[in-house]
Amino acid sequence: MKLRTTLAALFVAAFILTNTATAAEAETGGKLVVYHGATLLDPSGRRVDMAIVVRGTRIESIVPAAQVGSLSGDVQRVDVTGRYAIPGLIDSHVHLASTPNRAQAEMRLRRALYSGVTAVRDMAGDARSVAEISRAALTGEIAAPDVYFAATMSGASFFDDPRTRASAVGWSPGGAPWMQAITDATDIPLAVARARGTGATGIKLYADLPAALVRKITAEAHRQGIKVWAHGAIFPASPQDVVDAGVDVVSHIGFVSIALAPQMPQRFRELGKVDFASILKGYREPDARLQAIFDVMKQRGEILDATADSALNVETALPGALDATARMTHQAFKSGVAIAAGTDRHNADDDPFPPLYVELELLAERVGMPTGEVLKAATITGARTVGLEREMGTLEPGKLANIVFLAKNPLEDIRNLRSVTLTIKRGTGYARTDFQPRTQ
Repeated sequence: MKLRTTLAALFVAAFILTNTATAAEAETGGKLVVYHGATLLDPSGRRVDMAIVVRGTRIESIVPAAQVGSLSGDVQRVDVTGRYAIPGLIDSHVHLASTPNRAQAEMRLRRALYSGVTAVRDMAGDARSVAEISRAALTGEIAAPDVYFAATMSGASFFDDPRTRASAVGWSPGGAPWMQAITDATDIPLAVARARGTGATGIKLYADLPAALVRKITAEAHRQGIKVWAHGAIFPASPQDVVDAGVDVVSHIGFVSIALAPQMPQRFRELGKVDFASILKGYREPDARLQAIFDVMKQRGEILDATADSALNVETALPGALDATARMTHQAFKSGVAIAAGTDRHNADDDPFPPLYVELELLAERVGMPTGEVLKAATITGARTVGLEREMGTLEPGKLANIVFLAKNPLEDIRNLRSVTLTIKRGTGYARTDFQPRTQ
């Protein structure tokens, strides 16, 4: 075990040094690229007929298009007149390597990038595989959004789940640094340090943890400077326990709805005993039990990764699931909780657009969020989930040049995101006309 840990540490050190050198090299020079004539639609405001000046991987300035002629030197001008510019989209809940398949992951990420997605948050899997994909995306070896990923912690009883074996091949389930079994006897500072050593952006609290351990892990993770992402219920920790612990992001409105169950399951494997049909049928907005949870989330700035479209997977078995999910998410939104746009599912590989579009359409059309707020969920709030709101999420000088150009205005209809013509990620352009769906 000591040898494995040492090798893992050396791998992570090499990974960090490589990325640091590459990033520094990319940001220090390069000619100016000016995208001029677009209407900017951004959480910071709407600006018409503007020019976005990009140098290397960063936005250098944003000026009226009329000032483009005054720029001198090595300047490449790109006419985007009539287009609408928004910040790069962020999918805050994906799974790239639950069972690692590099070719399939790259295919899905490529589609996402050409559809305007410039960053994703991977929410549990084989971190060895995801870290390599993240490195390849960051260095431009593959056409993919930037990838930020989780190291998972659960109670020891969870690790009889077969998915954990697929994500930790070569290690005993619960023993890998990116997938740890936590008990009362665990050295929590060491466990958090091991998770950080994988290169993870956040620790995901998944299942079979009591409230006391959820609080202890969260406090230590924050002390060590790493995010905490948690399921809406962790069994036996309830939704109220989760938000009271001060986690950064809560995933799945469906798990939050377990607060309405007569009894909290004590383990993840007991989830099937929850009478979701009665919960959905009995939900009346606003429910005081949910309101107490949402009030804490708003007060503490916790984000809800609602994954509303995951209800599509159970709508046949649980009629009304999508409607109830939408109404619960609406209650959270009206309560002032920040909503992030995450998917947690895959659509058909030959679909020309990623599942994030479906989530955004549900947030607008079923949840009832204004289109500007829906775009915020997939931009600035998505950036907050990974703690990088100073780097991305809005179009501002100094931030990463992550930009999407659209032929139609998404504020008029969120489905106009499907009119994407050009994605810029870290200053590199990906024209939609260059994309063809691939199924293998």
